Amino acid sequence: MQRPIIVFDLDGTLIDTAPDLLESLNHSLAAGDLPAVDEIGFKGFVGHGGRVMIERAFAARQKALAAAEHDRLHSLFVDHYTINIPGKSRPYPGVLPAIARFEEAGYLLAICTNKYEANSLALIEALGMTKHFAAIAGQDTFAFRKPDPRHLLETIRRAGGDPDRAVMVGDSQTDIDTAKAAGIPVVAVDFGYTDRHVSEFEPSVVISHFDELTLDLAARLIAAAHPARQMP
Repeated sequence: MQRPIIVFDLDGTLIDTAPDLLESLNHSLAAGDLPAVDEIGFKGFVGHGGRVMIERAFAARQKALAAAEHDRLHSLFVDHYTINIPGKSRPYPGVLPAIARFEEAGYLLAICTNKYEANSLALIEALGMTKHFAAIAGQDTFAFRKPDPRHLLETIRRAGGDPDRAVMVGDSQTDIDTAKAAGIPVVAVDFGYTDRHVSEFEPSVVISHFDELTLDLAARLIAAAHPARQMP
């Protein structure tokens, strides 16, 4: 029998990468003669990758962004971010105990992120967390990415998990829409990177700390989604 699985988004869900993403964004914006973004303004740009962050920063300043310049600044962003991994990025409070309790209960764990796969692998490795995950799938792992539900479903398949006994954990509308389209219950954390409260996107449940991600909660969500299936 395939094992139950918890699939996590990465940035803003498992790992607080905001300090490093902000530094890389401002590094690229400086090269484009744009003022730096502060921590408050950053939340309006983050959530869809470096290219979108740069685009939103230019739009906020009502400054035109040519395609070639967009490509150049995005390359600067990626290079700056990559060479500084893990930087100041750290797991959110409660992440490691949550991982431990689900592993002990026989769950598989995986990551499904729109971060590039190489950067995702490098970050998790640098933080000493690789051993916990049966699969780490980034935006370029497959020919599709979130919010396409196949990104989530193929991550589960790659990990060897049971899609009928799966829970997604994320911080954004993209994560929530992906899980819903895949028919998988979704837990939204309310401390991630979104400029709107995640409750507006109607996840299965909202949590404010990983202590709330319990075995009982996962079992109840799976049972509600697939009443005929029995949890171990």
